[in-house]
Amino acid sequence: MAHTLSTPTQAPRSASPSHPATRSLLAGGLVAGPLFLGAGVLQGLTRDGFDFTRNAISQLALGDPGWIQAANFLLTGALVIAGAIGMRRVLRGGPGGTWAPRLVGLFGASFPVAAVFPADAGAGFPAGAPETASLSAHGAVHMLGGMVGYLALCAAFLVLARSLAARGDRGWAVASRLAPVGVLAGFAGSSASVLAFTVGAGLGLAGLTAVTARLVTEVPATHR
Repeated sequence: MAHTLSTPTQAPRSASPSHPATRSLLAGGLVAGPLFLGAGVLQGLTRDGFDFTRNAISQLALGDPGWIQAANFLLTGALVIAGAIGMRRVLRGGPGGTWAPRLVGLFGASFPVAAVFPADAGAGFPAGAPETASLSAHGAVHMLGGMVGYLALCAAFLVLARSLAARGDRGWAVASRLAPVGVLAGFAGSSASVLAFTVGAGLGLAGLTAVTARLVTEVPATHR
């Protein structure tokens, strides 16, 4: 009587955190923050009339060279979303495996919104702009998108803290819980200085970069 040998059914490679593509996706989230901040700082230092103490990085999308910052928004958003997909693969089935990637993905989606709906001119930038800006419809959408995006990121940090704690990374879990405090403190201080807002936003991106770097180590070395 013939016997048929059966082989165990394997999960799709795309669903495995050890798949080589997972590391590539996480790399997107890893470089998104440094890319956005680096490009923003470089533009801010070279654009006439831009002052970090008076102008927000979002305003760099205004004026003739504004396409550079618009492209920066679009590329950063794509990279953050890619990182969220990689994060989902690594965290799947564990604490935070569902909501952390979704919230990070929502944060990533706020960047193309910022590109399509630019901030309002004001505080003397671009050159010739009035000191006091009036809120336009596109400026309101820009602000709302940024607010929703960063609140989603703050929530993602809290969810990730639970996941990191479950993995025994207690130090990382504490840092992940503190990250939203820095972000929100910077935003609260924006009434006194736009620079505080920029620092708060930068802390959020830096925190996401750090947590993503930690998750990269979850990918087996044979697939790096």
